Amino acid sequence: MPKKIAIILTAGYADWECAFINGIGSAYFGFETVNVSPDGQEIVSQGGLRTIPDDSMAHIKPNDFDMLILCGSAIWETAEAPDVKKLALNFLNENKYVAAICGGTLALADAGILDNRRHTSNALEFLTGKSETYNGSSYYVEGAAAISDDNVITAAGSSPVQFSAAVFRAVGVEEKTISEFLAMLASEHSKDIQM
Repeated sequence: MPKKIAIILTAGYADWECAFINGIGSAYFGFETVNVSPDGQEIVSQGGLRTIPDDSMAHIKPNDFDMLILCGSAIWETAEAPDVKKLALNFLNENKYVAAICGGTLALADAGILDNRRHTSNALEFLTGKSETYNGSSYYVEGAAAISDDNVITAAGSSPVQFSAAVFRAVGVEEKTISEFLAMLASEHSKDIQM
């Protein structure tokens, strides 16, 4: 049975952060992605892409999915951020994965999920400065692109490729295939590009 991932997209979501998961993962690696918004209504990305979600957060149940992903957005730093604590904890309690990138890591910090797991984010100061309940500083890994620990994957917003690789690994994509994915994207930077 194919793996199934729920991706929470919020207003102003970062277009690039889950692009490989949606585009390459579902098209080539055989798993299904379901994009949801907090209320199921159309949202607009940071880049202005109008997005009609597949569903709303209210209909996402851990029994129906293998992973929950929080895509980054500046909204996670505001009072308008959706409350995902119960949903994320339900996924973890059912031994499912929860992944977050960029601002999405702040929601995990607020939920206490990062207090006892190795993790990363945009910067330690991002979490300590914006979360009043975060107590995971001693587990923070400075300079890491993506970290996976105890069914939780975290990444900086500048690391969508490594974040995608960690997600692919968690849903069972073969390591050889992940290495090919990483090599393909890295090859762009290994060439002398003429302008």
